[in-house]
Amino acid sequence: MDLSVNTDLSEARGVVGSALAPVDVAAERARTIGATYSHHLNSAGSALPTRTVVESVIRHLRQEEKEGGYEASAARKDDIEAVYVSAARLIGAEAEEIALVDSATTGLRVIVDALRFGTGTRFLVNRSTYVSHALHLLSICAETGAELHIVPSGEDGALDLRALEELLAVGRGSSDVLCVAHVPTSSGLVEPIAEIGALARRYGALYLLDATQSVGHLPVHVAEIGCDALVTTGRKFLRAPRGTGFAYVRRSLLENLTPVAPDVRGAVWNDVRHWELSATARRFETFESSVASRLGLGVALDELLARGIDATAGYLIATAAALRDELANMSGVTVQDPAACASGIVTFTVDGLSAEDANRRLAAMKVRTVSVPASHGQWDLGLRGVASVVRASVHVYNDSSDTRALLDAVGALAGGRA
Repeated sequence: MDLSVNTDLSEARGVVGSALAPVDVAAERARTIGATYSHHLNSAGSALPTRTVVESVIRHLRQEEKEGGYEASAARKDDIEAVYVSAARLIGAEAEEIALVDSATTGLRVIVDALRFGTGTRFLVNRSTYVSHALHLLSICAETGAELHIVPSGEDGALDLRALEELLAVGRGSSDVLCVAHVPTSSGLVEPIAEIGALARRYGALYLLDATQSVGHLPVHVAEIGCDALVTTGRKFLRAPRGTGFAYVRRSLLENLTPVAPDVRGAVWNDVRHWELSATARRFETFESSVASRLGLGVALDELLARGIDATAGYLIATAAALRDELANMSGVTVQDPAACASGIVTFTVDGLSAEDANRRLAAMKVRTVSVPASHGQWDLGLRGVASVVRASVHVYNDSSDTRALLDAVGALAGGRA
């Protein structure tokens, strides 16, 4: 496989891009200790952090050990504030529109719960919706009488824009909440999020984007997308510590969202029965958090900004495309990605083996992938009749030795020699 990349991002962004400088993969591997221990192809699960990210976390924990948690946090106040600035810069937002959370699931939950929906609310979702968000919405609908509509997909696997517009036209948007996963857990699909945003604006629907699998992976700019809110996690393509993430809430929407459970972090209790919410997205935060992990998130964000999201996306898309093509040509292997899959994620199955078994055998050969069951994506894998898939996801520290190792191992599995 030729992994040299000097490409544009027209497939990923829907616009014509310019030529990009190749990612310095050797340098990325040199500062990624985990790259020397295995062929790690699971960045969509939890990517390998750099040495500097890990060192920043440990350094703060040592400071807490010496000074105490409150004191250590106060000493790093400016560095903590800088995390909001870096997150906002990455997605084209303002720092006041950013809330730091422990996961994308938490971010989505507090934002959706703050909508104060009623029986007239309609949730319009794509088939790629992640299990945790799907279960939350199903629970809300069961308890409140709100409606949930699963927008069908087109022939390429992406959300059917015409079907979405027909649904929006019925409700005329006043009580519609459009919840879309940019890239699913179950395939390398990339949804047409900007086109979806244009429809949301046209019909007045609220647009929430789950960018868990795309921030740090693909260009994500909230103004171009037109979303009202966005959530993502740190542990995946951002290469940040687990238990980190951030949410974006458009400034003009903030005043209309009241958290179900205000916290001392995001509100001031100013009278016996009254409180005042923060004017920023921090109204959704809680006081308790891992300061060390959030500082690690900040380092990871800054490293990505320095490398460039366009160069990162170009490398990931091209590497995964070459891997997908080679897997598709293997006897006994079926690539399960739909046509609209310009991403760094590849899913496949091996004849005669469950995805769980294939993943276990690959791990024994030091090839790190993950198996995704239909229970994590019933509106996608379940409706496609696919019990589970093996998911390989690349990052900038993956070179031809990693992809070759995967191809050789899968070939051995498919040939019955493993």
